[in-house]
Amino acid sequence: MTRLLKISDATALGLHTMVYLAESPDGFITTSEIATYLRASEAHLAKVLQRLTKAGLIKSTRGPKGGFTLVEGGEKTSLLTIYQLLEGPFPSLDCLFPAPICNNTDCIMGGLLNKLSREIQEYLATTTIMQLVKGGKSVTNQKDSKNK
Repeated sequence: MTRLLKISDATALGLHTMVYLAESPDGFITTSEIATYLRASEAHLAKVLQRLTKAGLIKSTRGPKGGFTLVEGGEKTSLLTIYQLLEGPFPSLDCLFPAPICNNTDCIMGGLLNKLSREIQEYLATTTIMQLVKGGKSVTNQKDSKNK
C-alpha cells in the first residue's frame, strides 16, 4: 500500500507552504522564514517555491522587504492542483503490485485500493487552501497545539 499515497518531500513542502502563505496574507514571507517554520532545507524549499511561482500559484518579490505571497485568489487553490503540479497525475491504484497479477478479478483487497484511491483524490480535489486555514487544520494551528 506504499504506493497508495505517494507524497514526496517537495509536495509536502508545497502543500504546507501554500497554507502557511494563506495564513500570512499581509506581506511577503521569506524563504528562510518558511524553511525555519517547516524545519526544511532552504535549498530544497527554494526549488519548490520556484515551481509554485512558475505555475502562477504564488508570486515573489526581490529585495529587503521581498519574499513570497499567494497570488490573488490563491487561497481557492485545491490540494489536488498543488499535488499534480509537484507530483504529477494522481495515480489510480487497483493492485498492490506495480503490474497487476489478478486483472482486478478476485483481488485479495477487493475494491479497497481503488476506493481509497478515489476517496483521497476526491479529498484533494475538493479541499482548498482556505478551507484548511478556516477549518483550523492550518500549519500554524497544528504547530501551536504541539507546543502546548
